[in-house]
Amino acid sequence: MFHGEGTDSGFAELDDVSAAAYGLAVEYGLFEREKIADQLSLEPAEIARVEQVLTGVRLLQSMPGDPCQLTPVTPDVAAASLVGPAERQIRDLQQAVTDVRAKLMSLTPLYFEGRRLRNRLEAFDVISDPSRVQALLDHLGQNCKSELLTVQPGGARPADRLVQARESALSILGRGVRIRTIYQHTARNDLPTRSYVRDVTLQGAEIRTADEVIDRLIIYDREVAFLPERSACENVLPGAAIVREPTLVAFLCAVFEYLWDGASPYVVESQRSPASSDELKWSIIRLMTKGYKDEMVARRLGMSVRTCRRHIAEITEELEATSRFQAGYNAARQEMLSGEMPTHSLS
Repeated sequence: MFHGEGTDSGFAELDDVSAAAYGLAVEYGLFEREKIADQLSLEPAEIARVEQVLTGVRLLQSMPGDPCQLTPVTPDVAAASLVGPAERQIRDLQQAVTDVRAKLMSLTPLYFEGRRLRNRLEAFDVISDPSRVQALLDHLGQNCKSELLTVQPGGARPADRLVQARESALSILGRGVRIRTIYQHTARNDLPTRSYVRDVTLQGAEIRTADEVIDRLIIYDREVAFLPERSACENVLPGAAIVREPTLVAFLCAVFEYLWDGASPYVVESQRSPASSDELKWSIIRLMTKGYKDEMVARRLGMSVRTCRRHIAEITEELEATSRFQAGYNAARQEMLSGEMPTHSLS
């Protein structure tokens, strides 16, 4: 429906009778009511309706100086008169839409910058306060639903920490949550750690050890991962970086599975002393052949430098070597550097 100035009408009202009347008006040069009514056999009410329709769609207009006389106008002039206001409104609306779009699009860089900052805050969070980290670990441990994955480097854990870890692990296992933990081989000979492992494995926890592992890693329900914060001060207890971004958490889970597949089950009742463990000696020899100093070998394997040097002395003696290089050479001759873990003793 098109609305004229003061008249409500539209093209839907332009019927065949009105069109025929308009044709006669063009032929006569005026809207001759009586002649057109007679020509089309129209009643007075019908011709009045036709006049209203043609006036409404601007096909008839009053003669200057004589409002009672109506003269026909061309369809293009009628169309311009009828739809002109609507077209102006459309143009105004289009311009308004363009202006609004331009103003809103100008905020696009601000939006993406805000999203970048928000995603960083939501996906990553670095907490330097160890007490806050522990509080968050406790909260997630209490609400863990399906699985807890941990990697604990550095060999034996402090006995006081194992007390709290045992209580937390038993509580989590009691809710039916699966726990898998990877230690380093050097943790096998630590009595508090062996006691802890015995208690938690009896309740369903799975523990394995490897010669070397990545840094400390804790993953809850494959949704939230904890990594140690990098600190410039070695004497300061580090905080943690909390990762929630799904792709990165999935990657860390894949890293854990890779380490898990290469690790050895920690069966407390069958553990031998690391001093006679071929796996541990193999790890030491491998690092020695890479040129690592005693301190680095000890750090990589999670043992004290003193213990590491004792193992190195035992290894060189067993291999009848007088130097690191000769020890590596003799080990290679025994096919210990073939790329696979040795299955026989050094002795």
